[in-house]
Amino acid sequence: MQLNITGRHIDITDALRGYVTSKVARIERHYDHITNVHVVLAVDKPHRIAEATIHAGGNEIFADAQSNDMYAAIDALSDKLDRQVIKHKEKLANHR
Repeated sequence: MQLNITGRHIDITDALRGYVTSKVARIERHYDHITNVHVVLAVDKPHRIAEATIHAGGNEIFADAQSNDMYAAIDALSDKLDRQVIKHKEKLANHR
C-alpha cells in the first residue's frame, strides 16, 4: 500500500506523519486490497481539515473531517474511513 500525505498551509511533522500512518494501518486490517491512500491535511483558519481518498479494488472511497485540533480531525477521518471500508467489504461479500 502506498501512502501519500500532503499538507496545505501546514508542515507535515514526523509526529503527524506517524499518527496518520498508524490510523491508516488500522483501516488496512479490515480490507487487504487497498492499493493507494492519499491524505490531505489542511489549515483553514478556525478549522483543521483532514481528507483522504482510498483506492481499493478498483473503487475510490473518500472521506473528510473538520475539527479545531488536527489530531481530532484525523481521528474523525479514520472513523469515517473505517465505516466506509467495512461497508464496501460487506457489499462485495453480498455480491458473491
